[in-house]
Amino acid sequence: MLALLWTGGHPPKVEQDVIDSIKALDGDFSFEVYMSLTCHNCPDVVQALSLMAIFNPKVKTTVIEGGAFQKEVEERQIMAVPMVFLNGEVFASGRMSVEEIVAKLDTGAASRDAAKLNAKDPFDVLIVGGGPAGAAAAVYAARKGIRVGVAAERFGGQVNDTMAIENYISVLETDGPKFAAALEAQVRHYGVDIMNLQRADKLTPAGADGLVQVQMENGATLKAKTVILSTGARWRNVNVPGEQEYKNKGVAYCPHCDGPLFKGKRTAVIGGGNSGIEAAIDLAGIVEHVTVIEFAEQLKADAVLVNKLNSLPNVTVHTNAQTTEITGDGSKVNGIRFKDRATGAEHHVELAGVFVQIGLVPNTEWLKGTVNLSRFGEIEVDAKGHTNVPGVFAAGDCTTVPYKQIVIAAGEGAKAALSAFDHLIRS
Repeated sequence: MLALLWTGGHPPKVEQDVIDSIKALDGDFSFEVYMSLTCHNCPDVVQALSLMAIFNPKVKTTVIEGGAFQKEVEERQIMAVPMVFLNGEVFASGRMSVEEIVAKLDTGAASRDAAKLNAKDPFDVLIVGGGPAGAAAAVYAARKGIRVGVAAERFGGQVNDTMAIENYISVLETDGPKFAAALEAQVRHYGVDIMNLQRADKLTPAGADGLVQVQMENGATLKAKTVILSTGARWRNVNVPGEQEYKNKGVAYCPHCDGPLFKGKRTAVIGGGNSGIEAAIDLAGIVEHVTVIEFAEQLKADAVLVNKLNSLPNVTVHTNAQTTEITGDGSKVNGIRFKDRATGAEHHVELAGVFVQIGLVPNTEWLKGTVNLSRFGEIEVDAKGHTNVPGVFAAGDCTTVPYKQIVIAAGEGAKAALSAFDHLIRS
């Protein structure tokens, strides 16, 4: 429907410089994107490639619903969506924005982008990360009438990968992508300088000029009087043989996106917390059988979820079990191996897909040696969001604040912004 609206002249909600970059692409680009109607990561990719085809006659886009063409999906060994082919070859998989796709095609984009960032004046508050914590910090800081910037790899962060949000106060029900779009819209409303597709690489504390420096992966350096770190977290890997080799070839992290590709097949879920048990329940309605593997002696999910899981006839649960290997035939997953921690006995289960759901790891590796981190890699903060570095604050899932929830991250972001403003007026 959006494609029809755009071809009819309805303006897309995309910055003009992005449209100009699309029009400037030179070459023959024939895209095929495989998607699923239940995948919340797919719409962004489908819409991006459709938009590119509309604005550049050298771009052709074909959209294929994987569930309707299962034979084709099996022949091309597609085991995760969205999956994008360019001129018959694998181009990318997973969620991507139109900016990311254009940047991948335009090899000179990174250097031009770095030059633009280097030319920016210092910010009063620079926020690194655009999830709920970063967005809340941006709104609260901007409302003080000061110069605010947000450097984010993808606005919304981990929220983009969340299917249903039903516990954010005053919002009865929404989904991750919609919530992330609302965050960005509100931040833009306050005139905040949003710099997307930016990954931070190094933090340098303030020197004689009183400015903290944040170096980006593309070589650019941003300067600010204060910095708020809200880099969030990512899915934790199980780190066993076969996981990396078969990623997107049977190893998956999003049951909502990739579950339909395993219809009628046998799968496993690693993890017995809420996310793992929710994934198992979701998959049980689609696949032939689900094997749940939990390291602890009992499932850690809420009782209501465990009760629901136990009522399903096509689920087997193994607790006190250590995953030791994800096996495959060289091209795709064919099983999982685990050890009974009580007896030491090894077991192998034949299956087609493994969904990893074992929690989060903070995106803080780039800060080692600069700010104090806990043994789990979380940024240590006090009650006001201060780190050990003057003028540097932190908020959200990347910090030591307990309970990784959207509403908590947003509150911590607001707190960090107020602390940053207090630091500015006192110094």
